[in-house]
Amino acid sequence: MLAGAGIRVLKTPPRSPRANAFAERFVGTLRRECLDHMLVHGERHLRQVVAEYERHYNQHRPHQALSLRQPIHDPAEVVDLTARIQRRSAVCGLIHEYRRAA
Repeated sequence: MLAGAGIRVLKTPPRSPRANAFAERFVGTLRRECLDHMLVHGERHLRQVVAEYERHYNQHRPHQALSLRQPIHDPAEVVDLTARIQRRSAVCGLIHEYRRAA
């Protein structure tokens, strides 16, 4: 599956905790912000929760490396500060995303 997409798989060397730091950081964040606060009812439910959290993480959640901006942030976009704020529930209602209504 990965080879068909042109992705090479590299094995992590044993006893080297910093070799896979990005994946470890994501897994730790996933556990702290999501999985530690909910009861998972099987593999299908887990896959659904992880997919929804991944969407939240990659599109809405602010990141330190981006000066606490969202990954989909467009600096040229003008934000209307008078517009109402809308709340959207994400990750089975565990997380709430907020944005200005258009």
